[in-house]
Amino acid sequence: MTDLALYAGLFFSAFLAATLIPGSSEVLLASLLGAGRGEPWVLLAVATLGNVMGSIVNWVCGRFLAHFKDKRWFPVSPQRYDQAAAWYGRYGLWSLLLAWAPIIGDPLTVVAGALRTPLLPFTLLVTVGKLARYLFVYALAGAL
Repeated sequence: MTDLALYAGLFFSAFLAATLIPGSSEVLLASLLGAGRGEPWVLLAVATLGNVMGSIVNWVCGRFLAHFKDKRWFPVSPQRYDQAAAWYGRYGLWSLLLAWAPIIGDPLTVVAGALRTPLLPFTLLVTVGKLARYLFVYALAGAL
């Protein structure tokens, strides 16, 4: 496998994992790091970029499609949407640092779009949180 294919695969894995399609880019990243495949800093950058881009797709869904939130095809269940909205209402913009968290993270990014959070602060906070998560994976992979 070429490095380009390796990085593209990681990007798409991270991208899909950040949308509401179940996936685990952390396992792929840890495997690549553990196997010594690719440059570690490039792997971290590619995974972070892919994951943030997926979160931006969620933000767009919330921003432009929130009025469909009760439809069956909407990417977040009404229960998760309400849970994320309550979390966002309680903790505000800073809750986006937890956009990486299982269960609540993806709905948070949709709610942020629906509540018209400006894209720049959204992107910055989501990037910080997701990079921190991948740095943790990097540290664990190094320890193993």
